[in-house]
Amino acid sequence: MDNTPESNFAALGLNLPPAPKPLGVYKPLLIVDKRWVYVSGHGTVQDDGKLIIGRIGKDLNADQGKLAARQVGLAILSTLKANLGSLNRVKRVIKVLGMVNCTDDFEKHPFIINGCSELFAKVWGEENGIGVRSAVGMGTLPDNIPVEIEAMFELEEK
Repeated sequence: MDNTPESNFAALGLNLPPAPKPLGVYKPLLIVDKRWVYVSGHGTVQDDGKLIIGRIGKDLNADQGKLAARQVGLAILSTLKANLGSLNRVKRVIKVLGMVNCTDDFEKHPFIINGCSELFAKVWGEENGIGVRSAVGMGTLPDNIPVEIEAMFELEEK
């Protein structure tokens, strides 16, 4: 069987939402030295372009938050594919920074961000799909989204 990021993603049966457009003064993706791909913070864009909204611990439970983080991962994949042409151009995940919009007493930030990390591990495999990571709580996020994630990737050498 073909074991590429594109085929791995197809096997998941998930949809990519539309690649989000910047809502401020920044680039959604930047390639540095033809090797490193930095992806700006992404939110919970769904297939219809609408955002998942709500604060974890108040409006959403942990399982719903984890699904929201997976949706952010899908939005990141959409940006990668729109800008690179194929997920196969990405060699590996380097770093993920996950920010969780949650109540003061919520403490399961890593569980939430696993929604994105588990997706990346399925797309690129455990060796290349799991990088270093931070998962932190925030008092608020733009538009009251539950999760925002930024990431860094390494490109395949040509």
